[in-house]
Amino acid sequence: MSVKENFEVAKKQYEKWGISVEEAFEKLKNVPISIHCWQGDDIGGFEVDQQELSGGIDVTGDYPGKATTPEELRSDLEKALSLIPGKHKINLHAIYAETDGKLVDRNELEPTHFENWVQWAKEHDLGLDFNPTLFSHPKAADGLTLAHPDKEIRDFWIEHCIKSRKIGEYFGKELGQPALTNIWIPDGYKDIPSDRLTPRKRLKESLDEIFAADVDESLNIDAVESKLFGIGSEAYVVGSHEFYMGYALKNNKLCLLDSGHYHPTEVVSNKISAMLLFSDRLALHVSRPVRWDSDHVIILDDELREIGLEIVRNDALDKVMIGLDFFDASINRVAAWTIGTRNMIKSLLYALLLPNDHLKQLQETGNFTDRLALFEEFKTYPFGAIWDYYCEQMGVPAQEKWLEEVKDYEKKVLSKRNS
Repeated sequence: MSVKENFEVAKKQYEKWGISVEEAFEKLKNVPISIHCWQGDDIGGFEVDQQELSGGIDVTGDYPGKATTPEELRSDLEKALSLIPGKHKINLHAIYAETDGKLVDRNELEPTHFENWVQWAKEHDLGLDFNPTLFSHPKAADGLTLAHPDKEIRDFWIEHCIKSRKIGEYFGKELGQPALTNIWIPDGYKDIPSDRLTPRKRLKESLDEIFAADVDESLNIDAVESKLFGIGSEAYVVGSHEFYMGYALKNNKLCLLDSGHYHPTEVVSNKISAMLLFSDRLALHVSRPVRWDSDHVIILDDELREIGLEIVRNDALDKVMIGLDFFDASINRVAAWTIGTRNMIKSLLYALLLPNDHLKQLQETGNFTDRLALFEEFKTYPFGAIWDYYCEQMGVPAQEKWLEEVKDYEKKVLSKRNS
C-alpha cells in the first residue's frame, strides 16, 4: 500500500478514540524546534584566535566533513532542514560570529557580526536563538567566569553577556520572533570546596548586573541553565539547578532544563509540570546522557516520549521553548541533526495521538489497570504510518529515504572538505 493508503487505515484506529489526526498535524506544524548549530562543527566556532574546547565539554570522534567556515555550516544546516518537517529556529553561540578576519574579543561583539546569519535566516524563514560563550577562552582557563574572584574577569564576562542579550534583541527585531538568549557557565571546582556560598553570591550579583541592562523583553527572552557537574567541576558547580530555579522564579527569567544536566536517575520530564505551576514559560535543551552528560544524539526512547507527553498533555506547546543540545563527531553530522530533530518532533506527534483526557480521567477515578493497559497498547498502534504521511504532507522524505539524500550530500559536498 502507498503511504496515503497506510495513513487512512491507521487514522481510523486513532479516530475510534476521538483523536483528530488532522488537528494533531496543525498543532505540530506550529511548534518550532531550536536546532543547535554546534553539532555541525564540533563546537569549534569561527573566532580568529580559536581556542581548544574547554569548560568541561568534550566532543569525541573524527568523522570527515565537519564544517570549517560559516558558509559550510549554513549549507549543512540547509541540508538537514530540508529533511526535517516544519519551520524551526537555529541556535547560535557567540563563537559563531563573523568578524572578517579581525580579532574581536567576546566583550566587543555587536549585532553586525551576525548580519550574515540574520540574512540567511530571513531567506529561509527561520528564527534565531543565542548563547553567550563562556568557555574556550583564556579568561575561562581556570574554570571560573561570572563567579570568578577577580572582578576584572567577572566584568569581562558580564560585558559579554550584556552584548549577547543585545544580539538576541537584534535577532528578535529583524526576524519578527523573539530570540531566547540562554546563559550557561562552566564555573565550579574539581574537589570539595571550602566555601560554596561566596561563588554563588558573586554569580547572583553578576546576573543582576547583566539583566539590569536595558533590553526589549518582547524581542529577547532571557534564560539561565544549570548543570550537575562537568570535567574539572566534578565536586561543585556554582550554577546548580536549585540556584537557577530560585533565580529564575524570583527575577522572572526562564529556567532552562537540559536533560543531560542532572543525576542519572533524575529525569527532566518529571520536572516540567512542577515548573509550569510557578512559571509561565519554560525552556529545554533536549539531549541524551549515557552514564554522564555525554550529549548523545537523541533517540525516540522512553524519556524523549515522556518529555513530549508532558508538554502535550499539559497543554504547554506554546509555553515550553524546545531546543536541542547534542554533538557527536563519530557519525555524519547532518545525519545527527536529522535523526535528533525528527525524533523530537516524533515525540510530540506521538503525544498528540494519545487519548490524554481519557487517560487522565482513568487516573482520577483510580482505574490504574485500564490506564496501564492503554499506555502499553498505544505503543504498538500504527504511529509510523501517521508520521510517514505527515512527512510527505510537509514535503520531506518519509521513513529512511532521507538517509540516501544525506549520503549523496556527503559524497558531493562533505567528502571534498579538508576538515
